[in-house]
Amino acid sequence: MRSRTRMYGGRSAEERRAERRRRLLGAALEIWGEQGWAAVTMRGVCARAQLTDRYFYENFADRDALLVAAWDQLRDETVALLLDAIERAPKEPVAQLRAAIEAFVRQLTADPSRARIAFGEHAGSDALERRRRDTLRTFTDLLIVAGRPYFRPDVDEDALRMSVLMGIGGFVELITAWHAGAVPADAQQIIDHSTKVGATLAIPYLP
Repeated sequence: MRSRTRMYGGRSAEERRAERRRRLLGAALEIWGEQGWAAVTMRGVCARAQLTDRYFYENFADRDALLVAAWDQLRDETVALLLDAIERAPKEPVAQLRAAIEAFVRQLTADPSRARIAFGEHAGSDALERRRRDTLRTFTDLLIVAGRPYFRPDVDEDALRMSVLMGIGGFVELITAWHAGAVPADAQQIIDHSTKVGATLAIPYLP
C-alpha cells in the first residue's frame, strides 16, 4: 500500500523541514557575519529565523553542529564558484589561477560578511578549527586537480603539495590582513599580486 505524504500549504513535511533548516542556517550566517561565531546562539538564531527551539533541535544536535553546517554551506558555495571560474577561463594554468583568485576576491568585496566568517577569529571553537584545516586541504586538492593537465609528467608530488599549501596559506594570511585593513591595496592589486606569486610557485612544476 502506497504511503501518502501529508501536504500543508502545498508543501510536504520534508519541504517544510528543509525550509526551516535554510532559515536557521541563513540566520546563523547573518549573525556570524555581523558579530562573529561566538555570537551565534540557539536562542539568537531562532529569534532571527522566527522559529522555536523545537525546530532548531529538529535539525541540529547543538550549536557546534549548526556552526559546522553553516561553514560547510559557505565552503561548498565557494568551491562551486571557483570551479565555475576555472571552467570558464582559457585552458592555460595561470589564466585559470587568475580567474579563480579574481572570483574569490570579488565575492568577498561584494559580501564582506563572508570574509568575516572565513577569515575571522575561530579560536575557542575546536569544531571550527578542524573545519578550517579540512577546508585548507580541500582547496589544496582542488588546485592540484585543476592544474594536473598542465604539470610535468615527472612532477614531484610531495613538493607540489607543499608549494600549493604554502601558496594557499600565504593567500589566506594576505586576505586576512587586507580585510583587517593592514594591507593598503585595492581588490585588483590583491588579484594581480596573488596571481603573480602563484604563477612563480608553479614554475618548477610546469613544462
